[in-house]
Amino acid sequence: MNNDKYISPFSERYASKEMQYIFSPDKKFRTWRRLWIALAEAEKELGLNITDQQIEELKKHQDDINYDVANAKEAEVRHDVMSHVYAYGVQCPKAKGIIHLGATSCYVGDNTDIILMTEGLKLIKKKLVNVMNLLSNFAYQHKGLPTLAFTHFQPAQPTTVGKRAALWLMELKLDYDDISYLIDNMLLLGSKGTTGTQASFLELFDGDHERIKKLDQLIADKMGFAGCFPVSGQTYSRKVDTRVVNVLAGIAASAHKFSNDIRLLQHLKEIEEPFEKHQIGSSAMAYKRNPMRSERIASLANYVMADVLNPAITSATQWFERTLDDSANKRISIPEAFLAVDGILDLYMNVVDGLVVYPKVIRKHLMAELPFMATENIMMDAVKAGGDRQELHERIRVLSMEAGKNVKENGLENNLLELIAADTSFNLTLEELQKAMDPTKYTGRAEQQVEEFLIEVIQPILDNNKSELGLKADIKV
Repeated sequence: MNNDKYISPFSERYASKEMQYIFSPDKKFRTWRRLWIALAEAEKELGLNITDQQIEELKKHQDDINYDVANAKEAEVRHDVMSHVYAYGVQCPKAKGIIHLGATSCYVGDNTDIILMTEGLKLIKKKLVNVMNLLSNFAYQHKGLPTLAFTHFQPAQPTTVGKRAALWLMELKLDYDDISYLIDNMLLLGSKGTTGTQASFLELFDGDHERIKKLDQLIADKMGFAGCFPVSGQTYSRKVDTRVVNVLAGIAASAHKFSNDIRLLQHLKEIEEPFEKHQIGSSAMAYKRNPMRSERIASLANYVMADVLNPAITSATQWFERTLDDSANKRISIPEAFLAVDGILDLYMNVVDGLVVYPKVIRKHLMAELPFMATENIMMDAVKAGGDRQELHERIRVLSMEAGKNVKENGLENNLLELIAADTSFNLTLEELQKAMDPTKYTGRAEQQVEEFLIEVIQPILDNNKSELGLKADIKV
């Protein structure tokens, strides 16, 4: 590895090889050539003087890009698109004159950006579905395991471990809806010319508007898209980039929420992220098992959520039909949003696949708090035994405060049940009170909600994406 210049952590630590290739120079330039072939084919089909021999020559050299020639030319002319037009022409002398015919640089530049973002979104969607699959299995496995719930990170009415996982899963389902809609509605720029008026094509096609309209659709068909934007300036609206990064940031936010909860649960020693046999948790404290994967998810998610500002500002500040102050920002902020979310989802898969649950610790924490939460039920039992509801309510309040003091100030166990059993107002024995401490009596419909949610909402998504399942996370720990 070269150690004397900056290397992006996305390349070395976070993003998968698959996502890195989507936003690589090679992928970009190969896509340029595909677009030039699509343009030439469409123009030929619509009557321009382009031969089959020229098309075949272009296809023959579609992937063997002569980078040495392109790089040398770019050093001379300082224009990347024209350098690659020239290099392609060197390989295809018969087709040289019809490469990029009628097009501007944005024909290859902007259409390629849309194509690469769409491919990136599809990879993100694939990984998102795999996270959902793993998380749904976890939720189902633990659907009935009672656990202490928290509001304001204060002990609250119990839920189940599976129900909590279903909350994480619900957020991913919303992200799935968003990314699916976005993918289904991505459009190419097409061939719009220097200011979006298609004036150069009107000249090529002798003023035939119908053929020009067909040109855009033919290019879209050949590149696998439903269509092109009906109107644009020289570029597609940078609002598209804003929409894309907003969806990516939504996924990052969902992952961040999950990672926060795991970090808190690991602090409570109830659930832990995977920890490898030879992994070191701390250089100074050998006993530590820090939740570093979840912390990395949170860190990358913060980056993506902050990155939303880049395309938003760029979109807002474009002048008229085009301005070039989008270029430098765009070529950094868009790929890095994809690379970061790619890394986040790999981490998410890895964490969920290796989560360790400690039911005994979970029960210990729950049972320490359950008497406080069971007071409503205890009061109703006491009323059935002949007690006065208002008097019992006041006695429960006083005894709960006394038990709370015993826990907080004296550092002792929760003795609320003993206090209630000793109070003649309740007419209940300690044995009767302890029988009421079945945690499943206090989790409501949590287990049923998990089952219904997984069967009715999540399973159809997984069924529709069966071919995408079984992905292994490409994670560097």
